[in-house]
Amino acid sequence: MTPADSPGGPLDVPTLEVLGRRAASHGLVEEWALQPDRLSPRRLAVRFDPKRYPPEVETVRLDIGWYESDEYTVHYVESRGTDRWQCRWDRHPKPDAPDAHFHPPPDASGAVEPPPIDDTHHLAVLFSVLDWTTDRVATLHDE
Repeated sequence: MTPADSPGGPLDVPTLEVLGRRAASHGLVEEWALQPDRLSPRRLAVRFDPKRYPPEVETVRLDIGWYESDEYTVHYVESRGTDRWQCRWDRHPKPDAPDAHFHPPPDASGAVEPPPIDDTHHLAVLFSVLDWTTDRVATLHDE
């Protein structure tokens, strides 16, 4: 994201903590933490259990930024050695796209698509992404 099309304003740290605790109840999630630390967070990092993925997928995480304005960015990243497969759900003003939009895989580049989710409630967004992640794991095992 460029500064012109990224969420702005202060992070909503209490909401990020709620998202982390709720994510931890999902069967794929291994742990969560505010990054780089709890005193000066810049994002919520949710790590998925790599044992639930095929062996070629080494690490999987969600990086979540939730802002007091209810704008957000949710970045899904699978790492396979030096390769990354990623996508991103965003909700923020963007001159050439709707506020809610999706940067598709495999590289979450500047291209945008209509969002598979368009909700402003933090738990609805989280659960939609976790459902998507569950489907992604099933697809990887079917390939």
